[in-house]
Amino acid sequence: MAVVPSGLRALRRFDTVIDLGLADIPRHKRPTFKMDNPNQPPTFPWTLRKRWTKTKKRPKKICTSSKTQDGDVATGDGVTRHLFSLIMKNLQHGFHINFGNSNTTLLFEGQQDHLIPSTSQILVESDLFLMAGRMMGHSFIHGGPCLSGLCPAVTHVLLGGNMDTATIQLEDIADLDIRQTVGLLDGESQLSESDRQDVTALALTWDLPGVTVDNRKWLFYRMLQMAVIGRTMRQIKQIRKGLKETEVFQLLTGRADVLPMMFPRLSATACSAKTVLDHIEWPLELSSDDEGEYSMTVKSQVAEYLRQFIENASPTRLRQLVAFWLEQCIATNETGFGLI
Repeated sequence: MAVVPSGLRALRRFDTVIDLGLADIPRHKRPTFKMDNPNQPPTFPWTLRKRWTKTKKRPKKICTSSKTQDGDVATGDGVTRHLFSLIMKNLQHGFHINFGNSNTTLLFEGQQDHLIPSTSQILVESDLFLMAGRMMGHSFIHGGPCLSGLCPAVTHVLLGGNMDTATIQLEDIADLDIRQTVGLLDGESQLSESDRQDVTALALTWDLPGVTVDNRKWLFYRMLQMAVIGRTMRQIKQIRKGLKETEVFQLLTGRADVLPMMFPRLSATACSAKTVLDHIEWPLELSSDDEGEYSMTVKSQVAEYLRQFIENASPTRLRQLVAFWLEQCIATNETGFGLI
């Protein structure tokens, strides 16, 4: 007969035995074993002992050791520029966040110089535009690149301007279907019945009246405001809050000349071959006693090759070249780079 300890501990041991499958074995064929010590496994055949050991819960071990990794120390302005370059690159071209529809999530969408915040409710509820405002503010403070190509109407409202005084263009609408529908009201051409139904259906979703001959022009501007500003007002408020937390918003509202630096146009950041060549500090003639790793002949050959490459490169290649040197794609009079 089996000897089991008394109390609640014995009941738990008995439940363990039942779980091992002994309840299905006839009583006269069950193996005999002892469980005098509840802290030790019972003495029964090896196969049952193995199963009991697997089912018994053991305390988790806590690792108290710590490790440190030694390596080269990365300091200086170059590291800071590289960090903010990566941050603003993801902000400009999208983060690798999958919300179920794509591997890349864009926070700003639209065409060149007409970017507006995305209308995705998931991004708004996740406060990602608040994070975007902080990114833009910190990058500007530390001399990093800025978000380029933002819609002027969004910038106007972002800095506290009224939506009614913002200059909105048809190209500012990122959704092509909405742009096509709103564009039907532009001009004086006669609307067909299907066009009139499409415009009226879209206007009703924004609590606007249907199109008539008298209100056609007024409805056109109202639908432009709703498509560009009305649908992105929450996003704009989050960006404004992020800029205020970095104390850049006060600078933008007090200094109008800083605004083109904070939100440059993509057309203004276009790199031409002449612009890049003018900002390169070409190597000078070395004296005879100057000891360098490379001779002047080798440096002259490399400089000539670089000049030919820049003159024949496409604007995209030139932007990549400038970004490689400066971690940003704007070459100004204050920023130059040299050939070493």
